[in-house]
Amino acid sequence: MKKIKKIFKYICIIIGIIILAVVVFTVGINVYVRLSTKNRIIDVDEAEELTNVDCIIVLGASVKNGDTPSLMLSDRLDRAIEAYNAGVAKKIIMSGDHGSKYYNEVQVMKDYAISKGVPSEDIFMDHAGFSTYDTMYRAKEIFGAKKVVIITQRYHLYRSIYVAKMFGMDAYGIAAEDVRYHGQTKRDIREIVAVNKDFIWSLFKFKPTFLGEKIPLNQSGDVTNDKGGDIIKEE
Repeated sequence: MKKIKKIFKYICIIIGIIILAVVVFTVGINVYVRLSTKNRIIDVDEAEELTNVDCIIVLGASVKNGDTPSLMLSDRLDRAIEAYNAGVAKKIIMSGDHGSKYYNEVQVMKDYAISKGVPSEDIFMDHAGFSTYDTMYRAKEIFGAKKVVIITQRYHLYRSIYVAKMFGMDAYGIAAEDVRYHGQTKRDIREIVAVNKDFIWSLFKFKPTFLGEKIPLNQSGDVTNDKGGDIIKEE
């Protein structure tokens, strides 16, 4: 009986050490990512001073009823439009989920920007921006971006900038409207896990969900317009 108790004690100690190591690793990576990118978060006025910015990247979020940006997404779009009008960059990449003809974030994003006066030809659509990691990978490899300004909420910017930097881009971020959205606590917790996942993925440069042909930014963004069918073929 004493031997069983001793073994059980050792097992508990080992499990405790493993849990502690996981917690330390998780927190440590999050702190590192935040500290290494916080100085890259700027406002629109500061972004105006940047030179040779290839594009503004807007990260997608959910849309309502198939054609209306959620509050979180509309705040991102409004900030991107503000930055575009301030001359931060001449092109915008709308990156989001268009994995099905029944759900098309990027078209909603582009339509919203056009309704606010942004010319269609200045807006590219990244139809395969299924995740932050995919968006940054594709921004570099598909669109050839080298210097970018990323638009999303502040809590999300640290990871976005970090991944962009890991792909060799000179990346800055502008936070969308500073409000607390419904369900934000859940997002904050999820972000802790996502930071660790993207840290590892960007270290090993895992391929994104889709790649495809290169789309240089020195042309009309209308080359990325939906042609009426599925942009992303479901396999």
